[in-house]
Amino acid sequence: MIDRPLTEIAAFTQGALVPADAAPAVDAAAAGAVVTDSRRAGPGALFVALAGERTDGHAHVGAAATAGAAAALVSDISAARASLSAAGAELPLIVVPDTVAALGALAREHLADLRRRAVQRGGALTVVAVTGSVGKTTTKDLTRQLLAAQAPTVAPVASFNNEIGLPLTVLEADADTRFLVLEMGASAPGHIAYLTDIAPLDAAAVLMVGHAHMEGFGSVEGVARAKAEIVRGLLPTGTAVLNLDDPRTAAMAQLAPAALAFSASGTAQADVRAQEVALDADAHAVFDLYLPGLDGPRRVRLAVPGAHNVANALAAAGLALAAGAAPEHIAAQLTQARLESPHRMDVTVLGRNLLLIDDAYNANIDSMTAAFESLGSLAGGRRRVAIISEMLELGDSSVRDHARTGELAADTGVALLVTVGPGAAPAAAAARAAGVSTLEFADADAVLAALDSPDGPLRDGDVVLVKGSNGSGAWRVADHLRDSLKERDVQ
Repeated sequence: MIDRPLTEIAAFTQGALVPADAAPAVDAAAAGAVVTDSRRAGPGALFVALAGERTDGHAHVGAAATAGAAAALVSDISAARASLSAAGAELPLIVVPDTVAALGALAREHLADLRRRAVQRGGALTVVAVTGSVGKTTTKDLTRQLLAAQAPTVAPVASFNNEIGLPLTVLEADADTRFLVLEMGASAPGHIAYLTDIAPLDAAAVLMVGHAHMEGFGSVEGVARAKAEIVRGLLPTGTAVLNLDDPRTAAMAQLAPAALAFSASGTAQADVRAQEVALDADAHAVFDLYLPGLDGPRRVRLAVPGAHNVANALAAAGLALAAGAAPEHIAAQLTQARLESPHRMDVTVLGRNLLLIDDAYNANIDSMTAAFESLGSLAGGRRRVAIISEMLELGDSSVRDHARTGELAADTGVALLVTVGPGAAPAAAAARAAGVSTLEFADADAVLAALDSPDGPLRDGDVVLVKGSNGSGAWRVADHLRDSLKERDVQ
């Protein structure tokens, strides 16, 4: 973020600026960064006090002041003052009714100001975003790399894609930023509309409409309506980048000022498409890339494994093209772009010659299907083990989707299915019925103990897929395997 006077931040958030008793000339004070963790509140930072599930940020205003913060954005002035008093510190406060809403307002005004400044310089700040039930973070990472090779680019770390993470990403942009790449997630209607109100879009990609967060949407049609909010959030000159292979996504073209279609199946009507797709020995996709502006197809090999990443790569290429990147540049960079966020189809060789497929960040039946396809492609003749934690927020489809997961394990030739959490019991039952050996554990801690035991379930040379929802602990299993065994990257 550029340095902004506290008076301006107060105006952007419609807050009341309350100077510290000993503050010199608060009108001249400014903040140059925004944080929600008091441990990151160094000199010149604006600390935003959020009420979280585990702690209330107002209790840490004193710590932020001690660390040198410029000010704090608060909604509970009494709690903030109590924290300051306990720390023996003083700090200017910007008081608002709701700090989450104020964070969004600050990001909205910050971005609008940066855009105005860019136009005044004869340039532009182009904002693109991605949503979808599967593949958002990978596509975001690939898009960031395509654009960052051309000009200064800001993108979120990991999956900062909600009402807190997205504003924080927007506030990372400064006067030098040429491209802003965002990820937009939703667990209920209206979530994406809120995010596009903060950051109106020049280009938006919708990957697919699947079965994520069914508990909040009620049906796949409800998911489709929520994902379409990103298309409605385009600027009048904006472009939607849509998956022609998914009918619900393709139908969103009627909502867009302009549209680019992509197709991993090679549909000739798609503007961006892959044809003659094959997987090499390391399960990396090789295909002919068709991209508007190229004089012919380019044969490319993705640096990320998995056939499902063909669609993600095409979406990234479409976003980069809509943002103004040169087609030749996109085709060349696409072969070099790699996974940047953890627990997304991260393939590594560990000690004991174990091949770990770590796709443990999150899960629904669509991403679970893709993960098992990658397991089948990578395993060859080796023994196949899947460690699956329960998928969360599935609503009425939970039992059905977990049972389908057990069937996927059997269809992929899994020798051992390990399930984590009671919700995954239908997966174990379906796999057993198909002749797969199973182990069921109540939680991730129990799995870690079993992996560390002398007679643990893994054998030398196994290929191990770890997959599940973030909240159910699959990522802990993947991290434990990586930490406890020597790792060697697969190129």
